[in-house]
Amino acid sequence: MNRRSLLVGCGGLAALAGAGGAGLYAATGSPAAYARYAGGLRALAAEPGIADLIRLATLAANGHNTQPWRFHVTDAAIDIRPDPSRSTPVVDPDDHHLFVSLGCAAENLAIAGAATGRPGVLDTNPDGSLRYSYVRGVPQPDPLLATIAERQSTRAVYDGRAVAAGEMEILRRAGEREGVRLVLIDERAGINQVRDLVIAGNEAQMQEPAFRAELKHWLRFSPRSAMATGDGLYAPASGNPALPDFIGRRAFDLFVTATAENDKTARQIDSSAGIAIFLGDRADALHWVKVGRACQRFALTATMLGLKHAFINQPVEVARLRPELASLAGEPGLRPDIVMRFGRGPHMPFSPRRPVAAVMA
Repeated sequence: MNRRSLLVGCGGLAALAGAGGAGLYAATGSPAAYARYAGGLRALAAEPGIADLIRLATLAANGHNTQPWRFHVTDAAIDIRPDPSRSTPVVDPDDHHLFVSLGCAAENLAIAGAATGRPGVLDTNPDGSLRYSYVRGVPQPDPLLATIAERQSTRAVYDGRAVAAGEMEILRRAGEREGVRLVLIDERAGINQVRDLVIAGNEAQMQEPAFRAELKHWLRFSPRSAMATGDGLYAPASGNPALPDFIGRRAFDLFVTATAENDKTARQIDSSAGIAIFLGDRADALHWVKVGRACQRFALTATMLGLKHAFINQPVEVARLRPELASLAGEPGLRPDIVMRFGRGPHMPFSPRRPVAAVMA
């Protein structure tokens, strides 16, 4: 569930922009229009139907915001299937992030279904596809329903405050699931060790042309392009300025360096209250889905507690770093699946999502 930030130097941006503020505004689109668009995606209908449940499911965390899922509706069931056309083969060559993303969407669907009068059972097939079989029933109120619309991966500096022991226990329980192990690290020495692994992974990735090309492909630099595609990594969601896309692509080539990214990442992790590491008992699609369900519930619970989170999966994505991360987590021999930092931080613009019709099989 990887997220990256675009770092643009002020001097370089001014040189590239050239046309001036009015020209930039016209080329990027209206931030106000984008805010209305993002808000509409997250509105909770008074009497939600199946399309509303699927829309809430698509608000789940997912790698590069590719939204690699397809939904198929049958009588009393909703299937969630992988969409291989939206995979990221460089950063995710074995589709690990893809299946984690399906698990995240499935957890949203199950929570929203039960809370709005369609309680059901989620079954995962060995190939990683899922079926939510439901019945019509009495809505079961759940505070996590509202957090589905509020949750976001907040890629910013947090305030550094510790999370209380009681809240840590609530987070721990939220992330517990059969077949998944959750390790929470809130001591500074352990956080620093994770930070060093994240930076090592980032260094390796930023030196790889294929990784940079794939990342750049999924970046959306302007409100206009984010609304047009409904997917990808929206620059202002990472605290970066909205730019015309032709300028944004050029700025990426000129200013996004391993050194700049390492410095930014170090500051963000140093400001965090803790780190969550999720490890499946086995490295297969079935367990990756389970990890996705666990980390989504963890993220929703963090949101309910007023906490922010962001994914720092570089030491998962760089295979040679996984054994060291697993040992640091006290789980040698397992493959780490997801790494998240958490703490208290600012609200950022939301990421885009595709319309429900675009994700139906």
